[in-house]
Amino acid sequence: MSRVVVTGMGLITPLGVGLKHTWKKLIAGNLGLVSTKTFSDYETAGWSKVPLKVVGQVPQGSIKEGKWDVLDHLDAGEARRLALFSQYALSATQEALNDARIDFSEDSDMDKTRVGVAVGSGIGSFPDIYDNSLAFGSSGYKRVQPLFIPKLLNNMAAGNILIKHGLKGPLHSVSTACATGLNSVGDAFNFIKNDYADVMVCGGTEASLHPLALAGFARARSVVTDFEDTPESASRPFDKDRNGFVLSEGCGILILEKLEHALSRGADIYGEVSGYGLCGDAHHITAPEESGEGAYRAMEMAVKRAKIDPLDIGYVNAHATSTVIGDRAENNAIQRLFAGHNDLSVSSTKSSIGHLLGAAGAVEAAFTLMALKTGEIPATLNLDSAGGHKHDDIDKFQSIDYVPNTSRQKLISHALCNSFGFGGVNTSVVFSKYN
Repeated sequence: MSRVVVTGMGLITPLGVGLKHTWKKLIAGNLGLVSTKTFSDYETAGWSKVPLKVVGQVPQGSIKEGKWDVLDHLDAGEARRLALFSQYALSATQEALNDARIDFSEDSDMDKTRVGVAVGSGIGSFPDIYDNSLAFGSSGYKRVQPLFIPKLLNNMAAGNILIKHGLKGPLHSVSTACATGLNSVGDAFNFIKNDYADVMVCGGTEASLHPLALAGFARARSVVTDFEDTPESASRPFDKDRNGFVLSEGCGILILEKLEHALSRGADIYGEVSGYGLCGDAHHITAPEESGEGAYRAMEMAVKRAKIDPLDIGYVNAHATSTVIGDRAENNAIQRLFAGHNDLSVSSTKSSIGHLLGAAGAVEAAFTLMALKTGEIPATLNLDSAGGHKHDDIDKFQSIDYVPNTSRQKLISHALCNSFGFGGVNTSVVFSKYN
């Protein structure tokens, strides 16, 4: 089977628009979290009715400043037809294609039947669901937007990418909650390994910052409801004061290629996708098994399929969302798999950007690849005291190097990225330095 490499990446995150812009801010220890109390529609839109006051919002403004303005990326007609999560996906895809130096114009000799798309979303277009529900309830079906259904469907980000670029390979859109983005990368890896495609555009996208979405997560007791006056302190993975995740938005797109295909066109390579692990908990609709059994099995499978030893992993980009049980379960799994490892670094980049739901895994995969390529390990911010929450085993937490508060230089050959989601899904991908 062919080896699979990553040749391009595109990002939209609460730190900004663009891979280089986002990575620079991440490594510098910047945060992309804001208080909803600063929103101009705080009262009128209903943000004030929700106990959650901290979110990760893509900054608005000119692309020259690393910010988002849809007309910098799409024409006005496209913008009207597409929900925000699809807009993000098309924009990040274009950046990733440019980064990979892939051209789908009529003059290109790229075989588009061998290029596919695997891009998913956890929720799709939540604002469109809300707005059209209100319109239907007040005025009947004729006030429902004609493009309501095509805008909201989770697979429309992938479909619109495929259509815009004329791609005719596999079209795939998984929706596995917070594991969606990393599942998409892993599935794209398998498509290439099994010769369904030579190139895959893959990742996740999410744009569900809305008062009703925040209300739902608040009722599920999943999100942080403190720190409304200090939003920069709200996301605290592995810390004793963690009490829920910060809801965020954005998109991550990766270009995966068959190694031979990448070499034939002289592509630059970020790294190799070397192992993919996937399993279920069969435990609870929102909470992981506290022992971390599912996370352990997913990581073990990814490492085994990469044909390396756990001790070969130099860095883990943890799923760690800043929830009490979730971080504890992942800590237990890491402790178990990497027992005896004396040089393992683990960090959660959600401390900087919050939790991008279906986009999280793809964005974090990009961060993992950048760590592999640059030798810069991003920090876990707001980590004042590892563990210490009720029922935490402090020794288990404090025996792991969580790269607290400051990024560091470290050369690594293999790195692991984790994503876990509601429903009990556990996903891990190993990325390796290309040699």
